[in-house]
Amino acid sequence: MEEIKKPKKPLIYYYCIALALLLLFNFILMPFMMRRQIRQVDYSTFMSMIEEKKIGQVEIQDNQILFTDKDGSAIYKTGLVYDPTLTERLYEAGAAFSGEIMEETSPFLNMLLYWILPTVIFIGIGQYMYKKLLKKAGGGGDFMSFGMGKSNAKVYVKSSDGIKFCDVAGEDEAKENLTEIVDYLHNPEKYKEIGASMPKGILLVGPPGTGKTMLAKAVAGEAGVPFFSMSGSEFVEMFVGMGASKVRDLFKQAKEKAPCIVFIDEIDAIGKKRDGQLGGNDEREQTLNQLLTEMDGFEGNTGVIILAATNRPESLDPALTRPGRFDRRVPVELPDLKGREEILKVHARKIKVSEDVDFSQIARMASGASGAELANIVNEAALRAVRDGRRFATQADLEESIEVVIAGYQKKNAILTDQEKRIVAYHEIGHALVAAKQNNSAPVQKITIVPRTSGALGYTMQVEEGNHYLMSKEEIENKIATYTGGRAAEEIVFGSVTTGASNDIEQATKLARAMITRYGMSRDFDMVAMETVNNQYLGGDTSLVCSSEMQAQIDKQVIELVRKQHEKAATILLENRQKLDELSMFLYDKETITGEEFMDILNK
Repeated sequence: MEEIKKPKKPLIYYYCIALALLLLFNFILMPFMMRRQIRQVDYSTFMSMIEEKKIGQVEIQDNQILFTDKDGSAIYKTGLVYDPTLTERLYEAGAAFSGEIMEETSPFLNMLLYWILPTVIFIGIGQYMYKKLLKKAGGGGDFMSFGMGKSNAKVYVKSSDGIKFCDVAGEDEAKENLTEIVDYLHNPEKYKEIGASMPKGILLVGPPGTGKTMLAKAVAGEAGVPFFSMSGSEFVEMFVGMGASKVRDLFKQAKEKAPCIVFIDEIDAIGKKRDGQLGGNDEREQTLNQLLTEMDGFEGNTGVIILAATNRPESLDPALTRPGRFDRRVPVELPDLKGREEILKVHARKIKVSEDVDFSQIARMASGASGAELANIVNEAALRAVRDGRRFATQADLEESIEVVIAGYQKKNAILTDQEKRIVAYHEIGHALVAAKQNNSAPVQKITIVPRTSGALGYTMQVEEGNHYLMSKEEIENKIATYTGGRAAEEIVFGSVTTGASNDIEQATKLARAMITRYGMSRDFDMVAMETVNNQYLGGDTSLVCSSEMQAQIDKQVIELVRKQHEKAATILLENRQKLDELSMFLYDKETITGEEFMDILNK
């Protein structure tokens, strides 16, 4: 897509420049031009002119004396010297004393030069700039609005290198939903013949980085129609009513260029629910009201398709999401295993990669990654290859880039003491050993005790074999036991605990609480929801919806559940104490080991 550029600076910018130039001319240049040239002379010359009676007017100031010759054609100045008889001699020489030596202009000339002329020039420059701006923008507008009510949407037209559906991988269901829109824009007659009308609005919802904006551009690229792109925050202005004016102008432009696509990114910035409370955001609500009115103001067959994207669909106003406005909701979720592999291949086409790269393995290692994160992983692999002096990225580069995205870069200057290194080694092997001895845990891929910039002194990477959409109670309990395995190993071997298990404790507690409050895996509470999830696509913050007495019971059950799995992990490690020592010393020596090396020693 090629963007059609519009003037970036509003009209008021040019008026301010013109005003600044006129003020400079009026208060600095004009007085300077109106003054006659003053000649500097010494005091003896001044005395000689007095004796020769060549003095016309005299003005004695605090630090100097200004005077003219007899005919007033020139102005002189000299220093002030103590001279008690100066006034008498000037009087005898016929000099005239004046309060202002400069030549005064007439009041009419002052008004003409200082007010009328600058005002005419100011208006003339402003009108010229305004007409030039309108001609460049290709449209009209209100003179007094200074361009603030104009929509500054980016307009894209069809280009040879535009984004197509083939450039968007891993979102097959979303592309299938949007293919119908492309077909309608190509062949609207067959829909009109049967009486069907396309949805006025399509809402793309999903986590950040999943490709919602790219999908919208791909629809325009496939259809070959103009594409208007604007963020929801761009509608909100300082002055009430300006956002509504931008909405009107945007839809006016869209109707003129129909068939076309209008894309509003982050629509929740203007589409939040109206609560009706005093002191609300009047500008945002007026903008939303105007958007609702405009969406009702055209028919579905006019060829204008409204696409919008948001990470918070639950916060949108019901009037915006009802049928007749945004008729269709298209989820753009995180990609599955196959989708991640396809996305990696799409981005790998932009760089040089080795022929033996296993994208399936990389996709399994990048479980839970979004499309933007996968693109970043590929780019990090290319950067690593350049740093190492290679001309293509290898499997090792891609695997290391995953670790960079997850845990950060390796800390070159972080040197652990021998005791700290042993503790971290036992901690990580504790995680891996507990995971390997449980049937429903993901196999270990890699274990390292190399510190990372995220603050992790080491980590154990587990890779799922395939896609898992459901988790049983036993699988969650095994996960909690794996999280507690590191702390359990420290307790068994060293008889003390460290701060290294802080993240493990957080994750174990979060899972245990979700089992009881959200998944109904507690016998005492049965299938009663004690917690709700807010902002599903932005981290999934939770809030309890029960009494304080019930919260106390929940806390007790969470503590009991984590303690039970902690004891289970300790039992597994005690039963395999010899392997725990052997694997920990092997990791201590090598610092990084693979899952194959780990399993070889474990199965000996």
